[in-house]
Amino acid sequence: MLKARMAVLVSGGGTNLQALIDAQKADKIRSAVIALVISGTPNAYALVRARENNIPALLISKKDCASQEEFEDKLQAALLENDIDFIVMAGFLSILSGDFVKKWPRRIINIHPSLIPSFCGKNYYGLRVHEAALEKGVKVTGATVHFVNEIPDGGEIILQKAVRVLRGDTPETLQRRVMEQAEWQILPKAAELAAKDIINTGKPR
Repeated sequence: MLKARMAVLVSGGGTNLQALIDAQKADKIRSAVIALVISGTPNAYALVRARENNIPALLISKKDCASQEEFEDKLQAALLENDIDFIVMAGFLSILSGDFVKKWPRRIINIHPSLIPSFCGKNYYGLRVHEAALEKGVKVTGATVHFVNEIPDGGEIILQKAVRVLRGDTPETLQRRVMEQAEWQILPKAAELAAKDIINTGKPR
């Protein structure tokens, strides 16, 4: 069976990467294979998860590059060298430029821990998203998987899942519930949908 080759971009612990790995092992992702993991930070536990599952992994740190252009050139080279068909941003903290994104039209998806268009865009990442949700007093939050375009968190929505905010929630407890009840469920589904679309349109790279 033809499978699209997926690269997963990470910066931290890699819990969403683990959700993708688990879904692949459970045959819930059938149209793609995780072919590469790229971390933007050297001590990301996601790199350990990749090694433990025999997935090729690379470190490409923006801090080690003289410019955004150099960083993205290295990223692009690694993706092409590994014959990648599409990219999953799973907690990747570097914002990609419009020039880079245009090279991968409808080939980059991102997981965001809110129901876009709420609590999204530049400076909304990690615990900050959940802090903002609690500050606003919303009763429902969740997660969104969307295509990536030149606007941070501005691309077409693929899947969303709602999660209740409970009395007494802290940013940390809310973050964990959103991960468990939304992110880890919809990201593998969205990756399968994206891969299937690539295969069905006959446009693997």
